[in-house]
Amino acid sequence: MPCASRSDELVFFVNGRKVTNALLGIFSLTAPLPVRLTGTKYACGRGGCGACTVMVSKHDPVSRKIRHFSVTACLMPICSLHGAAVTTVEGVGSIKTRLPPVQERIAKSHGTQCGFCTPGMVMSMYTLLRNHPQPSEEQLMEALGSNLCRCTGYRPILESGRTFCMVSSCQQKGTGKCCLDWGENDSSPLGKKSEICTKLFAKEEFQSLDPTQELIFPPELLRMAENPEKRTLTFYGERGTWISPGTLKDLLELKVKHPKAPLVLGPAMKSQGHFHPVLLSPARISELSMVTKTSDGLTIGAGCSLAQMQDILAERIAELPEEKTQTYRALLKHLRSLAGQQIRNMASLGGHVISQHCCSDLNPVLAVSNATLNLISAEGTRQIPLNEHFLAGLASADLKPEEILESVHIPHSQKWEFVSAFRQAQCQQNALPHVNAGMRVLLKEGTDSIEDLSIAYGGVGAATISAHRSCQLLLGRRWNELMLDEACRLLLDEVSLPGSAPGGRVEFKRTLVVSFLFKFYLEVLQELKKLVKLFSVPDSRHHSEVSDQFLSALEDFLVTIPQGVQTYQNVDPHQPLQDPVGRPIMHLSALKHATGEAMFCDDIPMVDKELFMALVTSSRAHAKIISIDVSKALELPEVVDVITAEDIPGTNGAEGDKLLAIDEVNCVGQIICAVVAETDVQAKRATEKIEITYEDLEPVIFTIKDAIKHNSFLCPEKKLEQGNVEEAFEKVDQILEEVHVGGQKHFYMETQRVLVIPKTEDKELDIYVSTQDPAHVQKTVSSTLNIPINRITCHVKRVGGGFGGKVGKPAVFGAIAAVGAIKTGHPIRLVLDREDDMLITGGRHPVFGKYKVGFMNNGRIKALDIECYINGGCTLDDSELVTEFLILKLENAYKIRNLRFQGRACMTNLPSNTAFRGFGFPQGALVTESCITAVAAKCGLPPEKIREKNMYKTVDKTIYKQAFNPETLIRCWNECLDKSSFYSRRMHVEEFNKKNYWKKKGIAIIPMKFSVGFAATSYHQAAALVHIYTDGSVLVTHGGNELGQGIHTKMLQVASRELKIPMSCMHISETSTATVPNTIATAASISADVNGRAVQNACQILLKRLEPIIKKHPEGTWEDWIEAAFEQRISLSATGYFRNFLNQCAFLQGLGESGMFLGSSVFFAIADAVATVDIAEDFMVQSPATPERVRMACADRFTEMRPRELSMWIHTWQIPPAEGYSR
Repeated sequence: MPCASRSDELVFFVNGRKVTNALLGIFSLTAPLPVRLTGTKYACGRGGCGACTVMVSKHDPVSRKIRHFSVTACLMPICSLHGAAVTTVEGVGSIKTRLPPVQERIAKSHGTQCGFCTPGMVMSMYTLLRNHPQPSEEQLMEALGSNLCRCTGYRPILESGRTFCMVSSCQQKGTGKCCLDWGENDSSPLGKKSEICTKLFAKEEFQSLDPTQELIFPPELLRMAENPEKRTLTFYGERGTWISPGTLKDLLELKVKHPKAPLVLGPAMKSQGHFHPVLLSPARISELSMVTKTSDGLTIGAGCSLAQMQDILAERIAELPEEKTQTYRALLKHLRSLAGQQIRNMASLGGHVISQHCCSDLNPVLAVSNATLNLISAEGTRQIPLNEHFLAGLASADLKPEEILESVHIPHSQKWEFVSAFRQAQCQQNALPHVNAGMRVLLKEGTDSIEDLSIAYGGVGAATISAHRSCQLLLGRRWNELMLDEACRLLLDEVSLPGSAPGGRVEFKRTLVVSFLFKFYLEVLQELKKLVKLFSVPDSRHHSEVSDQFLSALEDFLVTIPQGVQTYQNVDPHQPLQDPVGRPIMHLSALKHATGEAMFCDDIPMVDKELFMALVTSSRAHAKIISIDVSKALELPEVVDVITAEDIPGTNGAEGDKLLAIDEVNCVGQIICAVVAETDVQAKRATEKIEITYEDLEPVIFTIKDAIKHNSFLCPEKKLEQGNVEEAFEKVDQILEEVHVGGQKHFYMETQRVLVIPKTEDKELDIYVSTQDPAHVQKTVSSTLNIPINRITCHVKRVGGGFGGKVGKPAVFGAIAAVGAIKTGHPIRLVLDREDDMLITGGRHPVFGKYKVGFMNNGRIKALDIECYINGGCTLDDSELVTEFLILKLENAYKIRNLRFQGRACMTNLPSNTAFRGFGFPQGALVTESCITAVAAKCGLPPEKIREKNMYKTVDKTIYKQAFNPETLIRCWNECLDKSSFYSRRMHVEEFNKKNYWKKKGIAIIPMKFSVGFAATSYHQAAALVHIYTDGSVLVTHGGNELGQGIHTKMLQVASRELKIPMSCMHISETSTATVPNTIATAASISADVNGRAVQNACQILLKRLEPIIKKHPEGTWEDWIEAAFEQRISLSATGYFRNFLNQCAFLQGLGESGMFLGSSVFFAIADAVATVDIAEDFMVQSPATPERVRMACADRFTEMRPRELSMWIHTWQIPPAEGYSR
């Protein structure tokens, strides 16, 4: 709502600097901090990735201490910061002033790559150290648990954090010997000590942590906290009003005045289309944060954060006898996995309870524990039970509009009472559960007879469901197998899930309903066993016992510190010390990543008259566009224009792949037009006002099987064949199977973004873009605007992750933004939010593979016929190339004499799938390795024996007619078996599986033959430009782009070696099409090779020119030689060039794209574990191996308890393949 009155003064501090609403001006209530600090990164906008983590410090009125906690800035309402101090990564330290230990160590430990996530990592770690200067490794893991990184694999980040920890764990903990300490007579698993090194940084060189040197809490804020204002503060925004009362009485009066106004105490989650003109903030009401301990329980204020609740429960558990803390332990268990640390620091207990979310982790436990809600209003107080009626949202059991939740009372548990909590999600932390449960049973003292029973489930309906009827029918029953069977039957009848239930996974969820009960049954039996011994209960022989085989069902999977060692080959001892090649050099930008000073595309300051662009996309999968009405959008203030296909002066993309749709849309998310406005907020609002009329078209195709049915393909079939497949099949046993491989989103941390700046003359444009291929952006903009390429300059400083997703698409966004810039005459900034990025862009191609394999009883494969279909989406993009690569690499590391490989790219009504790390190889190799695993199962042999038997053994030709020497493949295979102690681990796994019925282990080793490079030889070229200035400093420019792989660092290593001067004398500014033209995409794992050769060539040219001077003055310095060369008019600038057709193969190595498939060993280890379960013969694990697929593959008494209507159409072990996306 418009500002009708003057706001009260909003005061907070950012990095020691006071910020008031006088500085904020007109602001959105949840807008980012308008203080132009670029270190805090926007990546997901949902608090799920941690890139925008900052530290908030507040004075706690209860403890009267300063509390430091990490939060995600994208969800932190500005008004909630009143009286708080915010510390961003810039406030921690700077390379210009002071670099503190946390930033120094993450940089020097090689914990940064693209660097986009690094400021968030630093701030999570920094906050941890402010609270715990010597944290435990568990605290470190918890602090970083919700910070995502798409580059490093986390090992070096955790290594940097572990340097602060009191005790570091080791892979061989308990043996008295570290895995890295090897004597002279020891056989190191890492290779010869003189050749192999593991030391990546020198810990002794790090500066020590000194907590006294940190920013103090601002005295002004301390005075405000110690003498708090009791009056109500009101802050007006553009569309709403934020009211912060100073007393509980004022809050209750405001609730009467604004009964529909929500209380906001925590993260500002995006509302589902709801707009609230008034928001009430109870943050200053100390009564809502009170904690009361009584003889019968614990009362926690509704305003306490979930993180504070963790501490409160942990403290109470330590104080009370175990029998009284059953409920508290169950709640604490769920709190550790609920969301991430930053969200738990922000979210309140009251908000969690009142939301009545169907997947709430706490409400089921609170419900079964007979928790009570203490409500308060202007009329007085009352209590209501937190039961199934409240959770269902029934008006008679819910809050009245004028009431608020003051606190939650949680009673102690009692002797012979047992409470447990269970949950299953996609991952252990920071993920909503598929199903969760709270269970409580009270047994008659000294017996196993049920006196009271409560069970509640989340995730199985529109609200938390209480199984009240089932529990009542089980009262008086003994806690034994007969009761368990009856309970399962009753629960499945009461907690009903129809086959069409929202969210799917119906069989899996039904299985979890009874599986959780079984775990609870076993837990209670174990606790009963302890009590019987403790109290010498008579007739205890009649109690049920838990078999030793079943005990593993009671063990949770622990979150442990990942263990890993990076090794590299030592440099030659005779190599000059200044020669950096082969040494673990820190990333050139690592310190800037750690301090937030590294500039990414959207960190470029606003330029004069800059406008913002937002895209309008299709809401239909396949439809004709009847009309586009932009009139309402243009009526909005600050909206400048709407860009449509009619505004494009040149080419509107390619046939069938338009930049802006004209007559027809072929997928949800296809771009139709774009809004240009003075602010990004107004641009996005205007997109909602554009009215598009559609006429739906048929068919609508989503899956590969639908595409095959409709003969919908993007390109001709690709085929490779050798030998005589049909003849070979006549003489061998055969298997015919299908394999499904799901898709995957790139989820680069930095979303797609571009800034286009038109110049005042000659139609020139400067384009700053996050891309792997600036030359492609340049060409596309040229054809779109119908101007020569030489008028367009693309600049790439660094890219916040790409993985193939920034090869083609950035050209589309660059071209649309360029049209807007030319039409309006203004600079245009286009930054996609995460939702639009994932909606518009494609990802890895899902694959459907059918194979027929012929083999002998000893495991020798004689013939293999594979047919693969990929889901290409609605346009060709890179799908034809991906199909070709997939077919070319299907044989992987195996020499099979008779082969036939066929591939088709399917056209569907989905966003076009594109290049992704591995480029078809991971999907194809997964099909091949699934085939190998199936042969092993038929032959009764371990899969590694089948792999070994069919591997290339001698020099031979591949299916694509290239001679291949398998010497390194065999060496890597044998070394991996040896260094991993594979066969002893295999024996350990087998022994474990014999002893444990409910928990299984698996192990797998996968070979890999991966040829790097592009299919076209013209792509194997590169150029570089090297300048030497008269002061001796060197500027290097090349055609590669810095994506986090450290290509700029490598190029300076090359230049340093060639010119024989330190890297500190050299600099790389950016990649620019104006300095190195006609560049090739940074992809295919060859960019460092080809660009390095080009840099080497340029340096050698320069050295050749300097050679006479150096020979004449060998005692001179580099600066002397350069000065002399200038005086003699010798050119100090050289272009280097390299061209060659590379066909290198990488085996079992973790660099570049090939590393993508190394994770398949985990996939096949899971399959190995599942295969030990007594299941149906035709079992086949599909990809992705999600929890539901793995669980349902293991048929048992619980998976068989499925509804009759589902039994008719689905087998337990055959989960319908999902062609959707997995992260």
